[in-house]
Amino acid sequence: MVKRIFMFYYDGFRSMTWGRPLWLIILVKLFIMFFILKIFFFPDILRKNFRSDAERSDHVLEQLTNP
Repeated sequence: MVKRIFMFYYDGFRSMTWGRPLWLIILVKLFIMFFILKIFFFPDILRKNFRSDAERSDHVLEQLTNP
């Protein structure tokens, strides 16, 4: 069953004419979204402001439970 599903998708992607360039574009966009943007726009504030995991978890718990 799993092999049939794999072969279905494998044959479908192999026979596409625009499939490879589109997958390349998708992979480049995912790389930019998850690696480049994360590094520059989403810094790890908890790691910067707190020294241990216990301090980080206490801060998160406090922020979630306070109204």
